[in-house]
Amino acid sequence: MFRTPASLYRVLAIAEACSWTLLIAALIIRAVGGPALAVSIGGGIHGFVFLSYGATAILVAVHNRWHLGTAALAVASAVIPYATIPVEMWLRRSGRLDGRWRLEATDDPRDHRRIDRLLRWFLRHATLLIAVLVAAIVALYVVLLIVGPPGR
Repeated sequence: MFRTPASLYRVLAIAEACSWTLLIAALIIRAVGGPALAVSIGGGIHGFVFLSYGATAILVAVHNRWHLGTAALAVASAVIPYATIPVEMWLRRSGRLDGRWRLEATDDPRDHRRIDRLLRWFLRHATLLIAVLVAAIVALYVVLLIVGPPGR
């Protein structure tokens, strides 16, 4: 399904935008007298998708060797409602999402960096990569739930 970094990034960028819709709808429901539980559910889903998008943006940024500013913009776009969509479009149009997953080393000297070797190993063991990412996202999510919602 995710044969390229672009396809993975696009799905998570759209999911992040959809989760904003869910959160905003839940806030409206609460504001008009609906149950506060709507915000807990919508906010929980949005929070998990937010973290998943951030992890995906970092993974694709490292894989595609984006500059730090580009990576920061991609991650920060999740903070602004619906901004992940135009950022994804810009990344695609500017060629920053081009290419397939790099599973083998090339003649590029950057392919011999420790981070590139580790990334290629994880990409060749995609099930393990997914498990590690999900475990890290869930752990961070649980810590953030314990800390409490923003502004509390």
